[in-house]
Amino acid sequence: MMIANDWIQILVSLSAVVLISPLVGRYLAWIYQSHTLLPERIIYRLLKIDPAKEMTWKEYSVAIIASNGVFFAAGFLVLWGQAFLPLNPRHLSPLTAEVTFNTAASFVTNTNWQAYAGEAQLSNFSQMVAITFLMFVGANTGMAALVAIFRGFTRSGISTLGNYWSDFFRFFVRAFLPACFLMALVHIWQGTPQTLETTVSAKTLEGANQTLIVGPVASLEAVKNLGTNGGGFYNANGAHPYENPTPLTNTLEFLEMGVFTFSLPFFFGRMIGRPRQGQVFFVIVFSLYLAGLGLIEHSEKAKNPLLSPAHIAQGTTPLQDGGNTEGKEVRLGITQTSLFSNTTIAATTGAVDGAMDSMNPLSVLVYLVHMFLNEEPGGKGVGFAGLLKEAILAVFLAGLMVGRTPEFLGKKIESREIKLSALSLLVTPLLVLGLTAVSVVIPAGKSSMDNPGPHGFMEVLYAFASGNANNGSAMAGLNVSTPYYAILIGVEMILGRFLPLLPLLAMASSLARKKTLPETSGTFKTDTPLFVVLLLGFMILFAALTFLPPLILGPLLEHLSILHGVSF
Repeated sequence: MMIANDWIQILVSLSAVVLISPLVGRYLAWIYQSHTLLPERIIYRLLKIDPAKEMTWKEYSVAIIASNGVFFAAGFLVLWGQAFLPLNPRHLSPLTAEVTFNTAASFVTNTNWQAYAGEAQLSNFSQMVAITFLMFVGANTGMAALVAIFRGFTRSGISTLGNYWSDFFRFFVRAFLPACFLMALVHIWQGTPQTLETTVSAKTLEGANQTLIVGPVASLEAVKNLGTNGGGFYNANGAHPYENPTPLTNTLEFLEMGVFTFSLPFFFGRMIGRPRQGQVFFVIVFSLYLAGLGLIEHSEKAKNPLLSPAHIAQGTTPLQDGGNTEGKEVRLGITQTSLFSNTTIAATTGAVDGAMDSMNPLSVLVYLVHMFLNEEPGGKGVGFAGLLKEAILAVFLAGLMVGRTPEFLGKKIESREIKLSALSLLVTPLLVLGLTAVSVVIPAGKSSMDNPGPHGFMEVLYAFASGNANNGSAMAGLNVSTPYYAILIGVEMILGRFLPLLPLLAMASSLARKKTLPETSGTFKTDTPLFVVLLLGFMILFAALTFLPPLILGPLLEHLSILHGVSF
């Protein structure tokens, strides 16, 4: 049952997002519609880049793949050579080959899935030069690709989509880096460590000496959340008091995860010159986000029937009068954990301030649906790009129903755009459902499952959904450090990042070549409540037709089992 304090926490946090997002969206539009600034010109001169050179979608795609290939190799080499690099006074050995591959693939794709314990296995040099570096470039790549896709709707009779390096550095110089620097200072002020030292000694209340692991935590923490990365300095991530020391930092981390992602609809509206269209898209993603938050909060506040007096020793009192507090920080509570977890999954950040494996089945159901859709609002850039492809498919279906050629934002939607959108859309079910099905039947996959029944199945499904969605959060009951899961999820993260993106760039190029049509009395308007209902209906229908069977076998079956007093 929600109390007044819960309502205040949620309303204040969500109100801040609603107020800030339009302003950030307007600022992002200015970044990409204004002239090049001096810091950017210096970077272009040093790197011998011509920012005015326009790229076709193929050239843009090659630039993305080639640059990320170099970033991946650089991160891999640093992690692989950790034992011979500086800032490693504890003489930590390199990660195993498969975990090194998994980690480099994870961070370059903006997933930040962690098959290692950061404070125990990585030096400060690796945390800064490999992990933090890949966090920056992964987020910048997603934003650059999104801007190129936007140009498909703004250009008329032009086949090019801009310049990848110009799009990459504009966001980095004018928004991402300054925001990270500012928020790192705030985290330091709140008590997050920022030092090149590796350990400090402290005396406990019992008088014993304890060695604490420290390092450049605050700088990593800022880029972790602002870039919707999610990978923590410590294995406990945002539940660790050094990464998230106060209630204020918990709220700030929530805002950091949402500040850029929830601004993307407004950014899009400004870029295409139709602010109302951006507002409509914001209503859609925020409605789905609120629905998820409501179900999580309700689920986590409910009592577990398995812990009622009927299922424990006679004469004892219920063990969950306050709701499901297992796996949650006492200093944060259920509401803050629910708000944080819904945001981190919806925004594909993957940071956590509680144990995802301890959340109730209906909460995990929400997380899975968020990752299946990956657009509420999704991660840095690619999530909102996914929403655009679903909008195109929804408009196409509406056109079929009334018997006319569909249009979206002044562009005719024809077979090429539909095929490319559908191709991008099918990547998620093929990867997630296919890899889950294989892993729950072969010995290499089953050997890592510590839990039986629907919960064990749910952990495998969650792992592949997280890897595909570039989310990175995990349920701890599955051992993912084995060669099987480390390599398979590493490959999936790469495919899940780039396979849906390349068809969208091709689609944007196809749209950019078309002339923008003037609106007529027969034009289907996409900035109305009717379009909100149409797109929401399409998204729900797609999710139900594609993912309902595994959701029944996992979280829904576990929820019904708990209601009937059955445990596994």
